[in-house]
Amino acid sequence: MLPRGASSMPPPPNPAPYFPPPRVTLPSGLEILRTFSGAVIFLEIVFGTIVWILVASTQIPLPLLQGWVMFVAVTAWFLSIVFLSVFLFGYANRIAVNWNQADFIFHGATFVFYFGAFLLQAATTSLHYFPRKFNSTTQETILSGREYNISIAASV
Repeated sequence: MLPRGASSMPPPPNPAPYFPPPRVTLPSGLEILRTFSGAVIFLEIVFGTIVWILVASTQIPLPLLQGWVMFVAVTAWFLSIVFLSVFLFGYANRIAVNWNQADFIFHGATFVFYFGAFLLQAATTSLHYFPRKFNSTTQETILSGREYNISIAASV
């Protein structure tokens, strides 16, 4: 006979062994550069610098569009350096964050913003043949030949 208040069912198992805490699977130090994620961050820094230089070297015919492109390039460049520094200096082991998920979200958000910046830069580049002043007798285009080539490189 069971004591009063006891049931014949065993207690539920402890869920802790079934749901382990998130762990960092990305390495710290220079080993991060040998992973896919580290290589992508490094390439984001390199290509972000190139876009930043190319957009800054042209005359800006449409400040609103190219201003957003420059904002995305500079912000993503800075955040990529910070994100890479977290792994290079070993802060990822000290901060309790699911770094795998943070890495996925970071790269996804960066892709979305860079794709939007690409569309705006390509739209600016496509206006190459439109005249700068519509009521003028001279036919000066929005982008010169050199700026057109730089804008194409920035779009790519």
